[in-house]
Amino acid sequence: MSTIAVSETAESTAVHGFWTRSVKAGLALMILGVLVAGVLGILTLDWGDVTTVRLNLTTKSVFEIPAMLAVTLLGLVCAATGAMLFAGLGQHRFGWVVSGGLVALVLGLIFWVFAIGHSAIPAESMVAIAVFSALPLIYGSLAGVLCERSGVINVAIEGQLLAGAFAGALFGSITGNIWFGIASAAIAGCLVTILLAFLALRYAVDQVVLGVVLNILVLGLTGVIFDKLMAENTELNQPPSAPSIVIPILSDIPVIGPALFGQNLFVYLAFALVAVVFYLLFNTKWGLRTRSVGEHPAAADTVGINVNGLRFMNVAIAGLISGTGGAVFTIGQGSLFVKNMTVGLGFVALAMLIVGRWNPLGALAGALLFGFSDSVQRYLSQTSGGFAIPSDFLAMLPYLVTIIAVAGLMGKVRAPAADGKPYIK
Repeated sequence: MSTIAVSETAESTAVHGFWTRSVKAGLALMILGVLVAGVLGILTLDWGDVTTVRLNLTTKSVFEIPAMLAVTLLGLVCAATGAMLFAGLGQHRFGWVVSGGLVALVLGLIFWVFAIGHSAIPAESMVAIAVFSALPLIYGSLAGVLCERSGVINVAIEGQLLAGAFAGALFGSITGNIWFGIASAAIAGCLVTILLAFLALRYAVDQVVLGVVLNILVLGLTGVIFDKLMAENTELNQPPSAPSIVIPILSDIPVIGPALFGQNLFVYLAFALVAVVFYLLFNTKWGLRTRSVGEHPAAADTVGINVNGLRFMNVAIAGLISGTGGAVFTIGQGSLFVKNMTVGLGFVALAMLIVGRWNPLGALAGALLFGFSDSVQRYLSQTSGGFAIPSDFLAMLPYLVTIIAVAGLMGKVRAPAADGKPYIK
């Protein structure tokens, strides 16, 4: 009996060992790639079908790509990356290989949809919208990285963005000054994180529950003040709009030039903050101390670091960043404030910092991924022709991509060891 049991256990282990993450992902990519190449590329398209790509808004920068050939090749590329993973060739670069397969898959789908819809792919506009859609997530995820690298879970990013949007609209409208509005937004976000830090560090309140409560608190406060003050006095909800800043020469680069070098202040500030935080976090004494209190606060305390003091300071700085990100919704877009206008993007930003493995550059990549998905769904919903994708499905596309990225693409990730754990001497 024991011999049989051992044999069955070994067989079960061998079977379970075969279905690794690489095998599952590889099989999925192979199936999807074959479907795109065979069904979409060969069966639904003719040799005469083309996909028109418009690099910029002028008609002179338009060229046509044979749709059947492009979709088929991109599908085969996706299937090839899946075959690599299935054969165990790309395990050490799992994220890069899967990303390459997904990029080929998405491009194949885009080429196919625009080909049968007889519409041109507005490359420049899609990239510009992707960058702008990612802005609140860049600010929010960057604030989350600062907090969690310090050992404090920041679930209240949603509330910080909403507080920043409200304060930016209100005080920007009162003063008519864009800088005062942005400063007010940053302070509003900071006040939320100061409350988070005070209750979490001083009284050891559960940080996840506290973050949820703060989100509800900000949602209620901004809603009440909006109804009682701004709704009845419309002049208090006329925030100034951030002007575009065009950088000569760089803004003339095809496709990416206008998206990166012809945007408003918030775009440049977001990328600058990512670079600064990344450098400070991994190349300075402050960064080393921040990471030490997030990984092993007791050891940091033994060398004279004020653990809770450093955590409090970093959480407050994070609030300034996320509050500034909230101003994107009003001042950045030249839009009026409406209740709950952040629509859960703070939670998406929380997911993006996980996708980015608590690294500012990774969080930036995750935010741009969401922004690109949002840009794609906006243009697909406008595609004309005899083919239509349900609007409800298109609306959920960016969030579906986020779920896939968090659950499937990243695999196992490890948060800072002391994340969410109060330090009491």
